[in-house]
Amino acid sequence: MRLRSPFRPFFISKSEFEPAYLALYRSGELEQRAQQAIQWLEQCTLCPRGCEADRPAGKTGVCQSERYARVSSFFPHLGEEDCLRGWEGSGTIFFTSCGLRCVFCQNYDISQEEAGTEVRPRQLAMMMLELQIAGCHNINLVTPGHMVPQILEALVIAVGQGLRLPLVYNTSGYDGPDSLRLLDGVVDIYLPDFKIWDADLARRYLRAADYPEVARQAIREMHRQVGDLKRDEDGLAKRGVLVRHLVMPGLIQETAAIMQFLAREISPNMYVNVMQQYYPAGKVDTSHFLEINRRLTGNEYQEALKVTRDAGVWRLDERQLSQQWVWD
Repeated sequence: MRLRSPFRPFFISKSEFEPAYLALYRSGELEQRAQQAIQWLEQCTLCPRGCEADRPAGKTGVCQSERYARVSSFFPHLGEEDCLRGWEGSGTIFFTSCGLRCVFCQNYDISQEEAGTEVRPRQLAMMMLELQIAGCHNINLVTPGHMVPQILEALVIAVGQGLRLPLVYNTSGYDGPDSLRLLDGVVDIYLPDFKIWDADLARRYLRAADYPEVARQAIREMHRQVGDLKRDEDGLAKRGVLVRHLVMPGLIQETAAIMQFLAREISPNMYVNVMQQYYPAGKVDTSHFLEINRRLTGNEYQEALKVTRDAGVWRLDERQLSQQWVWD
């Protein structure tokens, strides 16, 4: 995995790298942001739903989340992209619930049903530190958009006790500007999905017609903050944006539109994982959403790769490409 001849524009040495949040911690701003964010929970508009729920008072909006974070699991994840998982794993913390309601969600029990355990700030901080002790290469916050205040609160504690790993913000792409402003100078690696381009399809499959525009604005802001993905001598991601796109059956036009946007309006050097693992899940069954009630074919995935390259996207995740299907 070692990069013997690193391509300098996309390279940062291990000796040069420092997690972004350390500077904010030293100045005291990280703690100030955490305090501000916790106050926002009293009239929560952190996600684009803008529910204005008083979460500390036990009122909830779409995400069904109250004052404290709920976590379903945390562990060294060996299934992420090679540049994140390395050889010891990506230190994932899976938060429960989600601001989207994707009908095909492959983690439906976590995202849309009651699950997980409530954790206080010190407990969340200890999870981060345990993952660091286990040898993980980063802290990977999964579905974190509605938990930004709780993450910042715990991060202050964890950094004070020695956390020094890159912070990965692993999101659906449905992130509001308030949350992203709080995270400026905190997150090292943004890992957004870009699922759907068309608003009508987003309304049908994600229950959020505004998703495409929200995702466009969010990815613009993420890239402004951290730029193109940079890796170290071992090929591990250290800073930048990595976009995931799940190719869906019969929707290659969505892939084409998304890739054209990324290459032409964000960066021609965007690092992208074109994902082939769609399968019917969640609410997709024989009686609902029949048009996506099947797996992707090999030919469809090859066409998705073609429209991606035609759009000018060239930094594709190597692991996906090495596992391409040969059947149809």
